[in-house]
Amino acid sequence: MTGSMALRALREAIVLEHLEAENERDFVTTIAAFDRTRYEIAATGEVYEGRAEVSAYYSRSLRAWPDLRSEVVRVHHADDAAIVELEVAGTEPGTGRACRARTTAFFEFDGPSLVGKRLYGDEPS
Repeated sequence: MTGSMALRALREAIVLEHLEAENERDFVTTIAAFDRTRYEIAATGEVYEGRAEVSAYYSRSLRAWPDLRSEVVRVHHADDAAIVELEVAGTEPGTGRACRARTTAFFEFDGPSLVGKRLYGDEPS
């Protein structure tokens, strides 16, 4: 395996572990995937910096969508990122209605280190 292929494999493993930890509500592992913790939501312009802010974001999200889960559709690789297409599903608490949405997450890397996540897409509808 070439160095570039090994780096891609490492990055993909980090991303998949991060996403599985999100689905399992293991936010310690979710956040530990980051070497520099930064989470952005492109649609709203929200930016969370540091472990405390990102942890608070996850707590709020869990209250809003307690059963939210994501399924990886495809992973793409760029020089400094892993780009993941996701199918996100959950139940809207107010109505009990099942909701789904397609989203894309950009996982930004500095070499082998995860340094940011930027989410594109809407909440499930």
